Order: sequence, then C-alpha cells, then structure tokens
Amino acid sequence: MNEPLIALVPAAGVGARAGSRDGRPKQYRDLGGEPMLRHTVRALLADPRITQVRVAVAPGDAWVAGALAGLPRTVWRPCGGPTRAETVRAALMDADLADATWTLVHDAARPGLPADALGRLIDTCRSRDRSGLLALPVADTVKQAGDARDDGVRVARTLQREGLWLAQTPQMFRAGELRAALDACAGDPRVTDEASAVELACDPGRAPLLVRGARANDKLTWPEDFDWFEDRLAGRRTPPGG
Repeated sequence: MNEPLIALVPAAGVGARAGSRDGRPKQYRDLGGEPMLRHTVRALLADPRITQVRVAVAPGDAWVAGALAGLPRTVWRPCGGPTRAETVRAALMDADLADATWTLVHDAARPGLPADALGRLIDTCRSRDRSGLLALPVADTVKQAGDARDDGVRVARTLQREGLWLAQTPQMFRAGELRAALDACAGDPRVTDEASAVELACDPGRAPLLVRGARANDKLTWPEDFDWFEDRLAGRRTPPGG
C-alpha cells in the first residue's frame, strides 16, 4: 500500500455567496486566526498516506503563498480555470500523474474534514479498487420549488428522500479515469462534481461508491456557515446556520 496518493484542491474561485469582509476570496477568509484554505489542506495532511497536496489557484493569486507557508507535502500551482471542472482538469494535467495514481479531489471550503472520514474513503476505494466519494443520506423532507409568486415561492411537490445522498468531498479516483471522464464531459451542465463526470462517462457497473461522510465536513457556503465553524473551533457545537 505504498503507492502514491495525490490530493488536489481546486481553489481558483471567489466564493461570492459567502460574502467578503476584505476583498479576499472565501478560501482565504480567517477562521480561528488562519485562512480557511490552510485548515482544509491540514485536514488532508492528517493522513500520512497522502503523498502530496496540490492546490490549484487562479493565475495572479496574491494570497496563496502566505496561506500555505510552512505546510509539508504541499505545493500550489497557478493553473486554475474559470470553472471547477476546468480547474481540476488543469490540475491533473499540471501534476502529470500516471493513469493508475489514486487521486483525491477536495473542496477548499470543507475545512472540517475529520480524519476518520478521510481514512474510511481511502480504505474503501483501495480495498475495492473502485472510485468513491464521501456523502451523507438525506435526513430531511425534500421539497421541489415551483413558480415564484407575489406571496413567495410555492412548493411544487415533495420528493421521496429514500436513496438520496448529499455528496461531499473528498472524491477519490484513479487519475486516468478522472481525466478521461472530465475530457468526455467537458462543458456538460450535468457535471457538478467529479463523481458526476465519472458517472456519465463510465460503465454503470463501475459507478463511484458512496462512503459515509460526516456533518463536520459540511461545505462553508453562506456567511452563517463560517460562524458555525468558528463556534466549532471554539468548542461551541452548534448546527450550521443555527
């Protein structure tokens, strides 16, 4: 089990929904005195099986060097593109990985990745020689929105939640499989994460495995999500947005 394992962190976006207090993209917003991106990379480095973490940022990024200074097994590359899929494709090309290399892709905005969830994903994918992703079963009732009216958005229908999972990251693939899937699905609006590209491009019998994730690994998207993570760092355990 000494084969290389490379983690890619696409971090070229601006995160407009999170809001910005000082003009920096959200991945550099301070959480507990450190940029969110540093927390995220350190969560990946917690597993010694990860050979290297490669962070893909936008050309001209002025914050990444300071945010990642001193972290071991970490490099950053200014190869980010205008979309997530293009950034991941560029990062794969930049890394020049052999097709068989196991590759993790992790959101910069998931700084709370627990070590046990990360280890569970790596163990599952390696032992079964299958791609996979962390995810959580949907627990809440799911409503589909209808038309917006003067009195608000109305419910169109209630969806059956059985069998529905909320995708998280990391998502883990052989580098060649992920490259081929992203190439085959370039520009396809159905590709919202790496797993969806692989689902569309691969034989259905080789679809990625769902591996149970963790609430602590929720994505920080809205301003209140950052407050939740700050509370978590300070030992005040409140649910996201609560």
